[in-house]
Amino acid sequence: MQESLTIGDLAARSGVAQSALRYYERLGLIRAARTGGNQRRYERAELRRVAFIRIAQQVGISLADIRTALESLPESRTPTKADWARLSATWRSKLDERIDLLTQLRDELTGCIGCGCLSLQRCRLYNPGDELAAQGTGAQRITPAAPR
Repeated sequence: MQESLTIGDLAARSGVAQSALRYYERLGLIRAARTGGNQRRYERAELRRVAFIRIAQQVGISLADIRTALESLPESRTPTKADWARLSATWRSKLDERIDLLTQLRDELTGCIGCGCLSLQRCRLYNPGDELAAQGTGAQRITPAAPR
């Protein structure tokens, strides 16, 4: 049988605060067994799940989407490389959309900030008369239109 990890061990090994680990457990993202004294014990495989959660969060995936993805992994065994590849493939289009949006945002901001005009009269991102208000809230020229 594998040696289990305490919450302190998991926190130290993963670099994630104990409070975040408890939150992940409450959301069903990770699982812990309990000792007779009601202390949490994690299987070592939970380290991979925590790493996956953190990486997914860093690229902007919501915890709800992470939970859905993790629910597709097998419970009876440690996920394989193929399991992780299948799971990450489901996010490819969403990540590509995010990359495109971030690239566009970077390019627009560089042009706006980089030109140095500091003039709302000449700026190509300026919205005279608030003409885009009818299209909804947010940065209408930078972000894609939300489906209605």
